[in-house]
Amino acid sequence: VQLQAYGGGMVQAGGSLRLSCAARGRTLSNNGMGWFRQAPGKEREFVAAINWNGGSTKYGDSVKGRFTISRDRTKGTAILQMNSLQPEDTAVYYCAAARSSSLAMVQSEYRYWGQGTQVTVSS
Repeated sequence: VQLQAYGGGMVQAGGSLRLSCAARGRTLSNNGMGWFRQAPGKEREFVAAINWNGGSTKYGDSVKGRFTISRDRTKGTAILQMNSLQPEDTAVYYCAAARSSSLAMVQSEYRYWGQGTQVTVSS
């Protein structure tokens, strides 16, 4: 199974970006999905997660109220809508598929990882 994350880019502070994550190899519509990010010199951190049917979501404290995670089970994609972006949101963003159908906030609970997509926010 391969996860492909796309939609990153460069945006000015206050702008928006929409990241998408798609699975290749088999459907992951019954897995929880999540997004993590890693800024230069920092550890990878949790951003957002969603359970298998989209009924439950969780967010990292730094993105609450600005980011929204969703999924389209028919397309097998997970979406991260990022609004009000700030320079501190600059990082490589990774999508991941959990080992179970539940949402997860810990990296060890994820089985499949995408390659990452760069998000750069300028001030």
